[in-house]
Amino acid sequence: MRVILQVVSKSSVEVKGINKTYEINDGYNILVGFTHDDTKKVVDAMVKKIVNLRVFIDENEKMNLSIKDIDGSILSISQFTLYADTRKGNRPGFTNAMAPESASLMYDYFNEQLRSYDIEVATGEFGADMLVRIDNVGPTTILLDSSEIIKGL
Repeated sequence: MRVILQVVSKSSVEVKGINKTYEINDGYNILVGFTHDDTKKVVDAMVKKIVNLRVFIDENEKMNLSIKDIDGSILSISQFTLYADTRKGNRPGFTNAMAPESASLMYDYFNEQLRSYDIEVATGEFGADMLVRIDNVGPTTILLDSSEIIKGL
């Protein structure tokens, strides 16, 4: 499981074809992708890391606050391209990405787990063509990879 987490002042996603827009203020824009061996245990560990990560600025200008501390929101976007394999040629391969049916279930579970921490979570539409707008603060962008986070699980 891979997550690109961006601290934002505002973020929105427009789902093309149905002209639906979801947006948040002050929180995280999260791009999330799943691979074949991801499990609910992996998702649980990643969610715990995300909600406790201290990357928001406190009164002393230090990264010391979590999303819970600032009562922030999350815009969660499914992103299978996080598992692009670009080692050969110029066209990426996506064989490392989880199959869409399974990934959709994991994505739903991921968002449910984030909401279980009383965090407002807006989402795009799984598998849809979307336009994402991100007002990245800092800019603070962090790559989380479950292979690094769950060592020993």
